Amino acid sequence: MDDISLNLFTCPVCRNLLEDPVTIPCGRSFCKVCINGCWDQEDVKGVYSCPQCRETFTSRSVLRRNNNVAKTVTLLKVAAPQAVSPAHCYAGPGDVECDSCIGRKRKALNTCMECRASYCEDHLKPHYHAPAFKKHKLVEPCAELQEKICSQHDKLIEIYCRTDQSLICYLCMMDEHKGHDTVQAEAERVKKQNEVKEEQMKSQQRIQEKQKKVQELKQTVDTIKLRSQAAVDESEKIFTELISSMEKKRSKVKELIRAQEKAELSRAEQQLKQLEQEIADLKRRVTELEQLSHTHDHIHFLQSFPSLCVSPGSEESPSITVNQHLSFDGVWKSLSDLKQRVEEICEEAFNKIRPQVSAVQMILPSQPKSREDFLQYYFNLTLDPNTVHPYLILSEENRVVNRSNTDQQYSDNTERFESWFQVLCKESVSGRCYWEVEWSGDVSISVSYKEISRKGRGDECGFGCNSQSWSLFHKICKRKLCSRTPCKTRKTDYCNKPSDNHPSLYIQL
Repeated sequence: MDDISLNLFTCPVCRNLLEDPVTIPCGRSFCKVCINGCWDQEDVKGVYSCPQCRETFTSRSVLRRNNNVAKTVTLLKVAAPQAVSPAHCYAGPGDVECDSCIGRKRKALNTCMECRASYCEDHLKPHYHAPAFKKHKLVEPCAELQEKICSQHDKLIEIYCRTDQSLICYLCMMDEHKGHDTVQAEAERVKKQNEVKEEQMKSQQRIQEKQKKVQELKQTVDTIKLRSQAAVDESEKIFTELISSMEKKRSKVKELIRAQEKAELSRAEQQLKQLEQEIADLKRRVTELEQLSHTHDHIHFLQSFPSLCVSPGSEESPSITVNQHLSFDGVWKSLSDLKQRVEEICEEAFNKIRPQVSAVQMILPSQPKSREDFLQYYFNLTLDPNTVHPYLILSEENRVVNRSNTDQQYSDNTERFESWFQVLCKESVSGRCYWEVEWSGDVSISVSYKEISRKGRGDECGFGCNSQSWSLFHKICKRKLCSRTPCKTRKTDYCNKPSDNHPSLYIQL
């Protein structure tokens, strides 16, 4: 028998199994003695109520025995006597204990706000039957009872002051909260309960919206992963093919060098063998001549002399040409040039790839608002001397540029602006960038692609006049910053203070 089943047949007043059970108009069952005791106390008011749900009745109903419930209770007592024992009423972890129990505490069934104590079923009975406890207010068991007592007047907190939005007692309402908008705590609870429901609905709606965003974000994350992995796989495939192609070319060059080496070594070895053979023949002839010079037989000497005195050098050996100065300097130079061209091609391709990859921003971070936020995108820039116009002068480690009245006679450079008074920075930028500039007079601050034209007076060379650049310019006569934006930027923020000539520039490319 579980506690839920047992509670169905427990009297809400005495908390014991129903004895002589009767049912009142609201449908709840009580011990006949218990409900009569409660209603006896309400005879004076002439209005009777259910001790559990507090539903009121204008007349005292005739109590009739509920035979079905009585039979069930009898069966419970016979079938499971241990289940109806009071052992299940002892307080456990998290239960409110009875303040009147001595020794092992039982679980409190109600808390009396007048007594400021909690009682179990046995110690609660006087509150239902004794006239002295008739006006005491019983509530659900409360562990933090002291929190419901006014610290100033030591009275029960039952009033809510809407003016000060605080809980108070009756004495507070008559004193410092006099004239305030006050209501019973129960009434305010009803109002606040409706607000809680509205907040719950709003929160549920926000939860649904955020869950939808979570799903969308998860899909975005999956898409990012899939696309990124596909890009990585494709790039790996291409680089593998490039490496394989380079490996083949490397093997081919190595093969050519080894073939040349083999041919030259073969010629050298052939000539070496020939020379060694000629040396051996000459040594043999020297030995024979030595032997002939020591013979005492004049006839033999004269007979052998003609054959031995024929000079072997009279017949030249076949000429074998060996390149004594074999050099692969040409190969090294060609390979070095090839390496440089490949690196340039790779760098050029990478510079094209990088902005395309940077442009894939499916999830953008929040936009900066304060200077501290902007500073995280600070970019240190230096001016490029190779691009500066001849009538501009760089100084302070190429971080300051000034207009000059004379030609500075800079060296010729294809990167230098020929007609427009302009200069580029050495560093390339992408994504989010922030920098601060000090100026005086007319000034133009620009963002440009590297491919912008440098020669000529046409708009194709001027910052902000073509699709290769964007420009923010200041005119003394206007005293304000204006922009020319043929080249699209995603976002531009700037703060202009003409008094201090110190604008801050933030660009999202």
